[in-house]
Amino acid sequence: MKKNSIQTCVWILAVTVLLFESNAALAQAKKRTVQRNTTTPAKQPANNADNPYLQNNTNTNNTNPYTSSGTNTPAANNSNANTAQQKGNGCREYVNMPSNEGGLFDTVKVSLRPDDPTRNYEMVRDKTPLAYDFIREDDAVFKERVWSEIDIREKMNQVFGYASNEDNGNQRLISIIVQAVMNGDVTAFDASDDRFTTPLSKTDFMKTFGGGIDTVQRRDIDGQPTSICEIRPRQIVADSIYKFRIKEDYIFDKEASRLVRRIIGIAPMMKRYLSDGTTVGDDLYPLFWVYYPDIRATFAKVQVYNPKNNGARMSWDDLFESHMYSSYIVKTTMDNFKNQYFKDYIKDPLFRLLAGEKVKEKIFNYEQDLWAY
Repeated sequence: MKKNSIQTCVWILAVTVLLFESNAALAQAKKRTVQRNTTTPAKQPANNADNPYLQNNTNTNNTNPYTSSGTNTPAANNSNANTAQQKGNGCREYVNMPSNEGGLFDTVKVSLRPDDPTRNYEMVRDKTPLAYDFIREDDAVFKERVWSEIDIREKMNQVFGYASNEDNGNQRLISIIVQAVMNGDVTAFDASDDRFTTPLSKTDFMKTFGGGIDTVQRRDIDGQPTSICEIRPRQIVADSIYKFRIKEDYIFDKEASRLVRRIIGIAPMMKRYLSDGTTVGDDLYPLFWVYYPDIRATFAKVQVYNPKNNGARMSWDDLFESHMYSSYIVKTTMDNFKNQYFKDYIKDPLFRLLAGEKVKEKIFNYEQDLWAY
């Protein structure tokens, strides 16, 4: 009986020891689990906000994944951005592609063989504009400044949008102006500055037409995506610019007894667009201003398309000086104390056209009334 009691005590002691060790082990494991869950690894930022290696990167500061500073220039040495891009869409290599829009920033390609039997292009290259006659201040007895607009969608103005490539580039008027600015022949001024006080650098001028860049993953012949991404500059289409604003003066020179018209500046106009391509309102706004006397030398070397006879073509300078286009007045200094456009106080578009025609009639009648028959 005594022996059984001793064995029972030993078993109870052994079970107690085992239970104690088991509880201690469970407590230690629970403690390690709590420490593991509450400790953030050094390479794992909180909420994945600044980790460029994770696919679910929620950082919104850098809008361009393949640039180092959020700009539109590819970052060739940015390993973090390239790693993120590889995990995101499989791009391992980036290729800069030329724009496929055409018209504005196309490279001028000169013909390597004379394709004109008459060699007319040699005479055009040497043409210079005819100098203006000097008008004394005392001889300018009448002067009115008007702002008019040219709509190239009209039948008479369709030559302004002649989409043809020749030795001097594309033959659209907007392309001729843009090429002259890019070549440094003329200076572009700010869109809101028709007094030519704020010149634009070439970088700012490019931003006027630029619309960012597009990145497209290249695909093979079977339509499967590859590891190469094409980067194309996104620019506006040349045919989307279909209006030009002209700033000009009508001066009566009493010495010559005639009404003189002098163009001061030209501004291409376009609608404003959002990043998704939607337009902002129906109004058109100037993109930039060009001082017309500066660009006359360029216009004199470019011929205007003649749909009836390709051998009888005039220069753009002759076209503007002869006023061989259709336009309508949108603003004048005549009875305009608040310096407003017609659209600012005339809501009906038809009445705006009538107001412009009245201004033309007043200028014409002033000249005719000075003559005695």
